[in-house]
Amino acid sequence: MPTVPVLETDRLVLRGFRSDDLDAITEMWAMPEIVRYIGGVPMTREQSWTRLLRQIGMWSVMGFGFWVITEKATGRVIGEAGFHEMRRALTPSLEGTLETGWGLLPEFQGKGYATEALNAMWAWIGANRPDMPITCIIDPRNAASIGLAERHGFREFARSPYQGSEVVLLRRNAS
Repeated sequence: MPTVPVLETDRLVLRGFRSDDLDAITEMWAMPEIVRYIGGVPMTREQSWTRLLRQIGMWSVMGFGFWVITEKATGRVIGEAGFHEMRRALTPSLEGTLETGWGLLPEFQGKGYATEALNAMWAWIGANRPDMPITCIIDPRNAASIGLAERHGFREFARSPYQGSEVVLLRRNAS
């Protein structure tokens, strides 16, 4: 099983998921404001456990994945971000790309934490998977995430129905 790299920034530590993250992940994904644009339904503890296991397994199968984002000063779990290969039923397909995503607890949004995490991720992926295209999907109503994606070089290239609603498909320009 590959070791999940630890990424550090001035305020954050991005590390692999652990089983003892379950309570923090359950709390985060139960928040309506977190899931508002991601399915709209708060997750149960059981669903959060499955999500946590998926995040751990992605590293084993793909050699990349999501990190837990912790606040360096306190060690508190404040979100997650990373890359995955979800094999989604989307047209056009995102298979073979590094589909990225991010989510932060509400009190950490709008304070530069996501940009700090994404910059660390770009450095890691540039050193480890420089030739893979980077994509993401975002609910078109999620202006904050679309703005963050655009500030990080993503541009819309399609819209597609997905699980009963429309999503924006974005690709990160090489930089």
